[in-house]
Amino acid sequence: MADVEMTGLEIGGPEAAGPAERGSGLAALPGNLMMWILIFSELAVFGVAFLGFAVARVLDPATFAAGQAHLNGTAGALNTMVLVTSGYLAAKGVAAGRRGAVPQARRAMLLAAAIGSVFLGVKAVEYSATLGAGLTIDTDSFFTLYFLLTGFHALHVVLGIVILLLVGRSGPDTLVENLETGAAFWHMVDLVWVILYPLVYLIR
Repeated sequence: MADVEMTGLEIGGPEAAGPAERGSGLAALPGNLMMWILIFSELAVFGVAFLGFAVARVLDPATFAAGQAHLNGTAGALNTMVLVTSGYLAAKGVAAGRRGAVPQARRAMLLAAAIGSVFLGVKAVEYSATLGAGLTIDTDSFFTLYFLLTGFHALHVVLGIVILLLVGRSGPDTLVENLETGAAFWHMVDLVWVILYPLVYLIR
């Protein structure tokens, strides 16, 4: 995943199609097509992981209920608001880029990345408390899946922050396509968390 080249950062040029010039089907998606292939593949991976978590909970409901009782639901809710806010700013950055407001677009992406980093800080505090209570990836099936799912998602948050910072530095000729590409990945990160949070923290 991390070694996937940000093709859209290089391909987009003056000839890159704008929103009104796109075709149909996959060609109509904003940003670079290679990023959308990555997004769909990552969503498939998360989908399988979520299904596995749901099945494991059905097979061992007592262990999963006990594990959920140790989680910090407030921290999860805070991180949900953080990512939704950051995603909104990324969308504003894309809109600004399409209007030709380059400085505003760059600021929005930088702010989206900065707020996104808050997610990692909150998650680090949450991990510290969980590990401090003696709950590790080897504790039981619930915490094995909890650390795998949330850790895998956190890696995507890190990658998403890097992508937002990179697309925000794009030149004017490639800015719009790159902003769309970066925002598309970031919205995928948001979407995954919006599903992961209730699945892991709330649903019993």
